[in-house]
Amino acid sequence: MSGPADVEHVEHDEYVEYTDVRELRGPLVVVAGVRGVGWDEFATVALDSGERRHGLVLEVDRDLAVVQVLEGTAGMGRAGTRVAFSGTALRIPVGPGWLGRVCDGRGEPADGGPPVLGGSYAAVGGAPINPVRREPPDEPVLTGVGAVDVLTTLVRGQKLPVFSAAGLPHLELAVQIAAQATCGGEPFAVVFAGMGLTHADAAFVRDGLAERSAARDLVLFLNTADDPVIERLLTPRLALTVAEDLAFTQGRHVLVVMTDMTAYCEALREVSAARGEIPARRAYPGYLYSDLASLYERCGRIRGRPGSVTVLPVLTMPAGDITHPVPDLTGYITEGQIVLSAELHATGTYPPVDPLSSLSRLMRKGTGPDRTRADHPAVAAQLIAALARSRQVRELADLVGRQALSPTDLPHLDLEDGFRLRFLAQGTTENRPLDESLDRAWEVLLTLPDSQLGMIPAELLDAHRPPRNEERDEERYEVQEEEREEAR
Repeated sequence: MSGPADVEHVEHDEYVEYTDVRELRGPLVVVAGVRGVGWDEFATVALDSGERRHGLVLEVDRDLAVVQVLEGTAGMGRAGTRVAFSGTALRIPVGPGWLGRVCDGRGEPADGGPPVLGGSYAAVGGAPINPVRREPPDEPVLTGVGAVDVLTTLVRGQKLPVFSAAGLPHLELAVQIAAQATCGGEPFAVVFAGMGLTHADAAFVRDGLAERSAARDLVLFLNTADDPVIERLLTPRLALTVAEDLAFTQGRHVLVVMTDMTAYCEALREVSAARGEIPARRAYPGYLYSDLASLYERCGRIRGRPGSVTVLPVLTMPAGDITHPVPDLTGYITEGQIVLSAELHATGTYPPVDPLSSLSRLMRKGTGPDRTRADHPAVAAQLIAALARSRQVRELADLVGRQALSPTDLPHLDLEDGFRLRFLAQGTTENRPLDESLDRAWEVLLTLPDSQLGMIPAELLDAHRPPRNEERDEERYEVQEEEREEAR
């Protein structure tokens, strides 16, 4: 059996196997009598049956080493188990050979093909990009999803999470974005890392991304719920290592989609408990923040290097609680969030993106003239402001009744429904061009009078407002007067 993604092994003059296994604890093996072993070192575990498993050193204390076994410790016994250490951290081959491949969470082929080979190797642990060498993000990644492209634009090198809850279509949205995303004709690739998926979900991902995989601009890592929990900790690191090479060596713009990060954090909590560490909030380890940061901060652009790595992590909030440690800490590290709404989902709307809870902090860096469209920033800002006003008016109407609303408030009353039906809703396989999405946003905004569109420059408003029809304006005025009389 090959190691994870045909890992690089370092040959030693003296190949030492340690047989003093003191303890088997969950996915961990405690080995005594070791010498010269370092943290994060790759290990090979041999069983009496001849089976070979693979692990990583989590901790070294004097002559004791704690090894996490990627395949789990089921069927192992203390007697007859031998552990050998490679002398280096886990490394995998990198290069374009990954494109078009489907692998499990350890990087081993799941598509019936041969092991992935590459001209060079890279350490899976990786490292965050040096802030001094970071290039500020300033170009968009278009997803074909109108709500994302117009209101929370994803920028190359950004980390923008999707906050969801159980029962919401976050996996459908992740697959749709991975299948449709582009960078304006420049070399592009997607690395999709699925963690803790059911077999049905894994099949859905494979089917939804089959076309992109056949085009050889997709790398797919799928860790299922019945795979060893330890494997879940390796999956996103493999994905980011492959993405970094495709971006900074091969010159591609790479989008890394990781779902579900909550399953990753649950695996981290389970391993922490097996190690006997003191738990922090909700039993998660105290280093949860730094562990997440070690993943998210590997994205970005490097000055003087081609390509970029953009990260879209998807996480489910237990019980929809945005203050739960996983979304809470993720929010501190990332640059905004896309929030899915259970209320919108209940109306049958897809994607159920809540525009007032969602935010892309780098959006203005990647929109406007020469990037998306000149009217994009103003239209997005005005649409968010109008929706906020619409929600206030709806709450006011519930208190005092529609008749008590002013003529200025009345157009806002129906704006939210118009936004949901004309702009937000689209099919799960509909790849909507940005121009069409912006035109739909204009259609929603132009239901308001000019006095309520103060965030849009007059010249843009004149260019998009249809020619005035005096008879229609007179009819509208008469209707408004009748409504005022009824209100009196």
